[in-house]
Amino acid sequence: MTNEVKEIFAGGRGAVGPGGPGGSPVAPPAPAALAAKVRTLAPSMTRSMQRVAEAVADDPAGCAALTVTGLAELTGTSEATVVRTARLLGYPGYRDLRLALAGLAAQQQSGRAPAITTDIAVDDPIADVVAKLAYDEQQTLADTAAGLDTLQLAAAVTALAGARRTDVYGVGASGLVAQDLTQKLLRIGLLAHAHSDPHLAVTNAVQLRAGDVAIAITHSGSTGDVIEPLRVAFEHGATTVAVTGRPDSPVTQYADHVLTTSTARESELRPAAMSSRTSQLLVVDCLFVGVAQRTYESAAPALAASYEALAHRHRAVRKGP
Repeated sequence: MTNEVKEIFAGGRGAVGPGGPGGSPVAPPAPAALAAKVRTLAPSMTRSMQRVAEAVADDPAGCAALTVTGLAELTGTSEATVVRTARLLGYPGYRDLRLALAGLAAQQQSGRAPAITTDIAVDDPIADVVAKLAYDEQQTLADTAAGLDTLQLAAAVTALAGARRTDVYGVGASGLVAQDLTQKLLRIGLLAHAHSDPHLAVTNAVQLRAGDVAIAITHSGSTGDVIEPLRVAFEHGATTVAVTGRPDSPVTQYADHVLTTSTARESELRPAAMSSRTSQLLVVDCLFVGVAQRTYESAAPALAASYEALAHRHRAVRKGP
């Protein structure tokens, strides 16, 4: 074992992956969440770390049987890279990753049906398109749920439930999700605004202060039109939340709370904007339901009143004689 690897191992079980603010320990992800973690973090890894991550996700049983040296040789990397990858995925060391791989392999061998490929061809029958998209959506939701930090989610819910005002920023497909969240909050009597115009977003962010909440929704985490108003809100004392598929992206440096989404593999007929929206909507629903629970005494009457106000628009128009 190289000296570099020994130094990494010397960190002991107190070593943590991303998400451990202030060096506090973070529980390793459960075996079932490993594949989701790989999909979420792989785009931000180096190519050598990606090879290690893809190997353990594709063949957990085979990799569980390998030593750190064996996995390094299999992936054409170094022992240090293997250990760094394990820690980036949330495990204190390679030993802990091997245990998780063994657990994941046992789950897979218990009779789970083989996965459907989500690659959609131009000449696929429409029935195949439906099946592939349905599987893809299910996998995206499962990955997001498995990787979502519930402590960060609970903190964001607490901030939203007590906010004087909430501003939500998003452009493109993420802008649609921002509108969805604000509509939900308005229905339970909370003051919320969605901003897709970057100029209006910044000018409104200037008015925020402590007790307000600003939420940025961006899959890439590097959309300038979303980062800028979140930065302004952050600097003016508002509680800030980032909903992003890249937990190490620029938007997170201005976020008090980070909610990480997963996304299905991008393809020619299914761009990232489509798959990312699915996971973002799940996070938005989790936020909304959590806030509705915290504010139930006021939320329930407000929701009932909004339904009643719109009821006449949904009644069938009676035809004349």
